[in-house]
Amino acid sequence: MPEPTLPTSEAAASLDSALKKATRRLVPFLLLLYVLAFLDRVNVGFAKVAMMADTGLSAAAYAFGAGLFFVGYALLEVPSNLILHRVGARRWLARIMVTWGVISAAMMHAWSDTVFYVMRLLLGAAEAGFFPGVILYLTYWFPAAQRGRILGMFYFGAPLAFIFGGPVSGWLMEMNGWLGLRGWQWMFLIEGLLASIVGVWAYFYLTDRPAQAAWLPPEERQALQMAMDAEEAEKAASGPHRVGDLLRSPGVLHLCLIYFLIQISVYGVIFALPSQVERLLGKSAGLTVGLVTAIPWVCALCAAYAVPRVVRGQRRKKGAVCVLLIAAIGLALAGQPEAVVALAALSVAAAGFISVQPVFWTFPTERFSGAAAAGGIALINSIGNLGGFCAPSLREWAERTFESNSAGLWMLAASTCLAAVAMSLLRTRPAASRAGEVSP
Repeated sequence: MPEPTLPTSEAAASLDSALKKATRRLVPFLLLLYVLAFLDRVNVGFAKVAMMADTGLSAAAYAFGAGLFFVGYALLEVPSNLILHRVGARRWLARIMVTWGVISAAMMHAWSDTVFYVMRLLLGAAEAGFFPGVILYLTYWFPAAQRGRILGMFYFGAPLAFIFGGPVSGWLMEMNGWLGLRGWQWMFLIEGLLASIVGVWAYFYLTDRPAQAAWLPPEERQALQMAMDAEEAEKAASGPHRVGDLLRSPGVLHLCLIYFLIQISVYGVIFALPSQVERLLGKSAGLTVGLVTAIPWVCALCAAYAVPRVVRGQRRKKGAVCVLLIAAIGLALAGQPEAVVALAALSVAAAGFISVQPVFWTFPTERFSGAAAAGGIALINSIGNLGGFCAPSLREWAERTFESNSAGLWMLAASTCLAAVAMSLLRTRPAASRAGEVSP
């Protein structure tokens, strides 16, 4: 027997209330997960100098190992997200967090090049599917009209990981010698175990779909689930629904290219920022370096809040191009020897390449449905994140070849400019079509 349909005005009020409650309940918790995920992915940047001194790791070996994370990550992204679509986000996100936390903690044993490589590869394999899984999960709960704003809030996780994680990682690094462990060992151990603990919490806290949300009144559950089902049906009628359809869909590789170029810039900065701040300040890794490293991410946090609210609707593509070009200018100027100028330029760059990403993700999430959404989001993220594999080695190559620290930043600026060009060539349907859908 079909469920009764709510009157239009009552359904609208119930939907609005349900969305507000879902935002309050889910977004802060998902943000916590992302902070921990991002911190465990990039805290190797805080340990770089100390690990190289203690283990004899070379700059080239560090760059290769830091990038290896993205190999395991890319290989397992699509199958991981398809599993999440089948078994539910609650079980699969919890599994991801627990396993990546354990492996991140095991990084404390990375005393040789080989162990460092293996741990980074396994960490990527364990975390595979987390980010696209959350993006997919948000499509189960929030309609397209609200999704850009929600994605912007979720993207707070990256800058927050550095605003709070930078000083915390710096403080943990200062525990050097306590109980016979080096500071970087304490950092990996504590931050990794924290992720596993929160992963157990996620299993009991998350709800897979609005229809299962016992924390919503029945009429609000019904209104939200009906809205999401209607949007899913619309996407299935006009875009790829199965994974096989996705592979034949034009525009997917274009989206992969844009995200790949953005990620080169993102991780080219992330993995080298702590050591760059150390050079600017003339200090070794510690609380002071951690606090200064947080400055660009405070700017990125503000931009992640503001940009998706301004750059939306038919303005998204032009706005994203402008933001990417501003980020490229920041990267080009970040090699200045004056600490204040360099930090200001890095702040502009970080604000640009962090805030443009939630805008970018509104394109694929409005195009795909069903299994194609799970596979498509994961495919774009996996290929895009190979930029994270390339970035450390490309930057190290540029600096070594041209014998200048600024050369690596110019290379990252060029990548960001190419991302802007690729974004400008992304074709969208006319306004009469469903907003945001990417056309061939």
